[in-house]
Amino acid sequence: VQLQASGGGLVQAGGSLRLSCAASGRTFSRYAIGWFRQAPGKERKFVAAISWSAGNTYYSDSVKGRFTISGDIAKNTVYLEMNSLRPEDSAVYCCGLKSGEIDTRIAADRRLYRNWGQGTQVTVSS
Repeated sequence: VQLQASGGGLVQAGGSLRLSCAASGRTFSRYAIGWFRQAPGKERKFVAAISWSAGNTYYSDSVKGRFTISGDIAKNTVYLEMNSLRPEDSAVYCCGLKSGEIDTRIAADRRLYRNWGQGTQVTVSS
């Protein structure tokens, strides 16, 4: 499975962007997609995840209420709708895949995700 993230760009604080994570190749009937972000000089951090078959969603506290993750099964694509963006949201955003289900205990563990796609840069100006 190959993942490709897109949709990043430059936006002013308070603005919105929608990122896409498109999956191609063989897909698993039960898996999860996670969005993570990495700012320069910092480690990759969890943003949001969706359990594909169950439709459950998980968010980091820093984006809860502002970001929404969703999936389109027919298009094999997961979206990350980002609203009320802040300068601290600036980072390279990338998506990863985890086979099997996730829950609140493991959704944010980046070590469980693989097939990382090339990230997309999000820059929020103040």
